Amino acid sequence: MTLEFKPLNDTRCTLGEGPVFDDRRDALWWCDIAERSVHGFFFHEGRTETHRFESEVGSIGIAETGRLVVALRNEVGLFDPDSGIFERIAEIEAANPATRLNDGKVGPDGAFWVGTMDDRNVARKEPLGALYRVDASGKVERKIEDVIVSNGLAFSPDGRTMYHSDSRGMWIDRWHFDPATGEISGRKRIAVLDDETGRPDGGATDATGAYWSAGISAARLNRFSPEGELLESYPVPVAAPTMPCFGGPGLTKLFVTSLRVGRAPELLERYPLTGITIVADSPVAGSPVTRFRDV
Repeated sequence: MTLEFKPLNDTRCTLGEGPVFDDRRDALWWCDIAERSVHGFFFHEGRTETHRFESEVGSIGIAETGRLVVALRNEVGLFDPDSGIFERIAEIEAANPATRLNDGKVGPDGAFWVGTMDDRNVARKEPLGALYRVDASGKVERKIEDVIVSNGLAFSPDGRTMYHSDSRGMWIDRWHFDPATGEISGRKRIAVLDDETGRPDGGATDATGAYWSAGISAARLNRFSPEGELLESYPVPVAAPTMPCFGGPGLTKLFVTSLRVGRAPELLERYPLTGITIVADSPVAGSPVTRFRDV
């Protein structure tokens, strides 16, 4: 089975990431890490708006108040797209120039879960990163250590399972998750991948509980069972997909961001939509993502 993708709009990212559906605004938000920006596409109006920041934007989420929770290079804050005001909540690894914040997602506990990565320009990156839990009070908890590129965060429909991956370690882990406390336990490695199958980048879950992983090295979306069985592998018309996201009416649309940086010219010629956010009708509805509890 193939999915019929088309461009969402004409905004082409250098390093597109972190799509999240805003049901109240009927909009899709995503970031361009390298260009230090957040884009929003408003479906009813058919318009796009862009907001610029002072550092890389690793990931975003949506808060109860309608603000965006934004992970910059080494800080997490709340951003009001209407006023343009950014309010810092917490700093993370600010004293370490070798790392930056990367993939993040609001968990069923109402906190923002966000990881760091080895951001050095070296051939062999090291497990310098970690995964953190940040709440609206600014409390920061270090949850997982020894990660090279923290990625792939997603939560099961019942809120009791967390998925987390390492794009360079090429693994996907499953954790027991307590939505009341944000405690994680029972770590289990459910998949170890390769470049041909697709190194695991951003993730999402669908209404059946399956986990979708962007296979950034293989131009594919991989759908796994909770036990790590590869259920489907869908080709996508972008060279390096970075994260899937469900949205639209009934969460029946599938959005995928992608990056252009580091891709060979012949690969970009083969996949001319690379960098543009693409959308298709999903074969299954998505699982809703929680809002950040800032009230």
